[in-house]
Amino acid sequence: MSVKPALAGSRVVITGAARDFGRTLAIQFARQGAEVLLSARTLEAAEAVAEEIRALGHDRVRAYRCDTGDPASVRAFAGELRAHTDRVDVLVNNAARYLAGEDLLSVGDEDVVDTINSGATGTVLMVKNLLPLLRNSPRPDIVNMVSVCGVPQNHRSEGHDAYYAAKSAQAGFSEVLSKRLRPEGVRVISLYPPDFVNHDPLSERWESADRTADAMLTSQSVAECVLFAVNQPRDCFIRSFHFEQV
Repeated sequence: MSVKPALAGSRVVITGAARDFGRTLAIQFARQGAEVLLSARTLEAAEAVAEEIRALGHDRVRAYRCDTGDPASVRAFAGELRAHTDRVDVLVNNAARYLAGEDLLSVGDEDVVDTINSGATGTVLMVKNLLPLLRNSPRPDIVNMVSVCGVPQNHRSEGHDAYYAAKSAQAGFSEVLSKRLRPEGVRVISLYPPDFVNHDPLSERWESADRTADAMLTSQSVAECVLFAVNQPRDCFIRSFHFEQV
């Protein structure tokens, strides 16, 4: 007797899914049986990941262009999703531009604006535009990939001040959103990982990675936290995941 995948029949939107952890989540959600609706700043980049998922024998995947730092792009993306489906079960806000540099003056003004818009403004606008579709779901979850940079008084990352600002704004939004949407049954789940090793889920390293107590946090563990949270019964509201930093 075959076992039905845990997320079979669900529809999952993942932003920033063309590379790194966004790609990892797209592949892992597909492996759980979900229909994956993934976006990236270019359609070509999103479609490349969709093709990788189709090659695994999973054809319930669609690729879209969305620049989360551009309000018009977010609205267009939401419009395309509404034309495809009447509901979204899981929204993963993963897209965010990382900006490095411990000197505030080391980057241009445009870099600051783009970093804050893609991570903070983009998360707010994505939820705002997709909330009607989430409300149509019997199991709505919003997953925000924040960062340890969104934790008060954290200063161990080499991220630029603007990146800290974006993640702190995203964390504040997540907190109030969780309180205000809970009466509707919409769960808001936020993750605050430090730097972690992002192994390719299609490589041999995915199964053989060092995951012992003294090893660096892996994408496997972070992804498993996301899947664990969204697979919980609806009375279980896991508001956030915080991780010890090696």
